Amino acid sequence: MKKFLIVGLGNIGEKYQNTRHNIGFKVLDYFADKENLVFETNKLGDMATYKLKGRTFIFLKPNTYMNLSGKAVLYWLTNEKIPIENLLVITDDLNLPFGSIRLKTKGSDGGHNGLKDIQDKLNTVKYNRFRFGISDVFSKGRQVDYVLGEWTDDENKNLNERLEKSVELIKSFVLAGVNHTMNSFNGK
Repeated sequence: MKKFLIVGLGNIGEKYQNTRHNIGFKVLDYFADKENLVFETNKLGDMATYKLKGRTFIFLKPNTYMNLSGKAVLYWLTNEKIPIENLLVITDDLNLPFGSIRLKTKGSDGGHNGLKDIQDKLNTVKYNRFRFGISDVFSKGRQVDYVLGEWTDDENKNLNERLEKSVELIKSFVLAGVNHTMNSFNGK
């Protein structure tokens, strides 16, 4: 059975729960709710497992805080003997309009501290990342407040449809592969 590590980035704690920076956690929680999965606290994070068509999805929400996410990712890749090409990291992206989704097989950390730590721990920029657009409509010097701020009413109205699309992307990544998924979902 092929295994895949699907990592949602976020910060632990109730005060971060509905913030833009926690979209990785939110995507995994949405998937879990749809499929009646339960996250359990494990080493370095909360985890849930889902099986579909001979594939195992191992969902991980690191509890190391965003800036130290790499430790949890490396540990579970190694522990579960999952090849790096079967890793998908879900993160927020200020450079994409709200709700835009982009799957990439490599790239820079784009100033994202969670991706920077993963890159450092894995010692490569070649890993799959699913970037969820949170837009950049903030005043100069207010970036931290914006990413750690809660979704607006307008964003909340459209969030479920975008989360649904995110679940489809994750299933496609595991079942159809990264290239097919990029062609089918990027920019949609």
